[in-house]
Amino acid sequence: MRAKKVVLAYSGGVDTSVCIPYLKHEWGVEQVVALAADLGQGEDLEAVRHKALASGAAQAIVQDAREDFVYDYAFAALRANALYEGRYPLATALARPLIARILVKCAQAVGADAVAHGCTGKGNDQVRFDVSIGALDPKLKVLAPAREWGMSREETIAYGERYGIPAPVKKKSPYSIDFNLLGRSVECGVLEDPWAEPPEEVYSMTRSVADTPDQPTYIELEFERGVPVALDGTSLSGVKLVGELNRLAGENGVGRIDMVENRLVGIKSREIYECPAGVVLILAHQALEALTLPREVSTYKRGVEDTYAQLVYNGLWYSPLRGALDGFIDFTQQRVSGIVRLRLHKGTATVVGRKSPYSLYDGDLATYSEGDSFDHKAAEGFIYVWGLPTRIYAQVRR
Repeated sequence: MRAKKVVLAYSGGVDTSVCIPYLKHEWGVEQVVALAADLGQGEDLEAVRHKALASGAAQAIVQDAREDFVYDYAFAALRANALYEGRYPLATALARPLIARILVKCAQAVGADAVAHGCTGKGNDQVRFDVSIGALDPKLKVLAPAREWGMSREETIAYGERYGIPAPVKKKSPYSIDFNLLGRSVECGVLEDPWAEPPEEVYSMTRSVADTPDQPTYIELEFERGVPVALDGTSLSGVKLVGELNRLAGENGVGRIDMVENRLVGIKSREIYECPAGVVLILAHQALEALTLPREVSTYKRGVEDTYAQLVYNGLWYSPLRGALDGFIDFTQQRVSGIVRLRLHKGTATVVGRKSPYSLYDGDLATYSEGDSFDHKAAEGFIYVWGLPTRIYAQVRR
């Protein structure tokens, strides 16, 4: 017996449902507490709670974590412009350290001696959970039945049926889906062939370009210190702003990502993502930074952003390095405030305007019109000094 009382990260899917009887009957766990986090996935979580109890959980808890998810995780990554491999806004990856934090707090509250998750041995989520839990409470055991039971998908479903757990995945819907307020990730089925075009059925947050409006939708996003605070002049909470932006961008087909990515465990994986709000927010934030950050800060920050995205993807949210990078990012965001106007049309989001009280753009310097205040004569001396090392190098070579 590995543990007497275990808190299980519960989603209601095949693996986490089967984890309940497996922990009890195969590993001798006396009590399983199922914990479902509401991250805006839109499910009937009360039904999920009842399913956990029906599957044998001694207790089932649903916790609303949407505000924490948006402000403490999604917007923190937004200020870093975090895009894994330059494309993926990390919707699923950002949820894992929050769920881990909730798991640990619940385990401490109910007196559990272990926590558990339903991750398999070839995905990224197992790393994100295990490392995050270890960072938050090194004394807690971490159990991962799906990583150790060695059952195929079909055998897992059959095991669950022995204990009255129905299989939620039908033959016509073979996809593995993760969904939260920030986006959806879809894999398995025909998507495992990187040559196959994703069927329209895999999408639910975004319209096909053919079904989008013929006229563009214009929106205005307002930021304060790098955080979005208003949409089209209306102040909104983070949860409502992200939800409304998902709707507007999704209606215009914005936010579909089809990529082959490098998993932390060393394999390549074909993933389909829908991140309407994430794509638009990062695009707008980048545009506002271009207006308000000095050149040297912008250049250096791009390297930080790539490192930040890798830390999130690789499960190192609670690492000292991410905390240190947050200090740098906080400083850069002090004047990233203003409004960005975007056009959403036929699957694309385009920045068409930006303004800020901290804008570093000087119209009199930039213009080619009569009001030009740039000292053109100064350019000759600047070019001479700037190019001097190159000229000397060329002379020596000759």
